[in-house]
Amino acid sequence: MAAEDDDRPRKKITHEIGQDLYLLSAEDIEERIAMLAAEIERLKTDMAKKRASKDAASAFFKS
Repeated sequence: MAAEDDDRPRKKITHEIGQDLYLLSAEDIEERIAMLAAEIERLKTDMAKKRASKDAASAFFKS
């Protein structure tokens, strides 16, 4: 029975801010930390691009 479970695709990890962590294993928590860290990096990259675009537009219209 356990071998059949290993063949199934894993459920996509989702995390809700403030979610109860009591039932999660240490491995589950590590996966969520990695997922959230990657998301933070993605957000920082996008924020930097948007700020650069805004700064370029501001510089263009000031001249």
